Amino acid sequence: MNFNVSNKPISVFSLSSLTDIVLLLVIFFLLTSQFVIQTGVKVKLPGSQTNEQSEPTQLIVTATAAGAVYVGSEQIGIDRLSEKLRELNAASNQNNLIIRADKTVQIELVIDIIDAAKSVGIGKFTIETEKEK
Repeated sequence: MNFNVSNKPISVFSLSSLTDIVLLLVIFFLLTSQFVIQTGVKVKLPGSQTNEQSEPTQLIVTATAAGAVYVGSEQIGIDRLSEKLRELNAASNQNNLIIRADKTVQIELVIDIIDAAKSVGIGKFTIETEKEK
């Protein structure tokens, strides 16, 4: 058997392996960019036509239609909310609170949540809404 052996460099570069790597990177960044901190509490958020993306934060308070208040996924009473927010604010050192209130929640409960946050020193509040179609 006679094999052709040459010591010439390859003049054509194969881009197939490079495109595979780029495609995998694009898929990776698309998947990881969609992860947002969400609590496990289901609420029907009020609608808004000017819905904006909020800054990600660890300080998320959820008020359900039944009047229950959650910090993250932990249910807590409104009387203990200040203590829990003080702990989380000291640990995370963030000044933004996201309030996820059900559309049927009375405004009084939302004001109580804001008062509890102000007493801790949190100065920025965001009420989360859904984009109206």
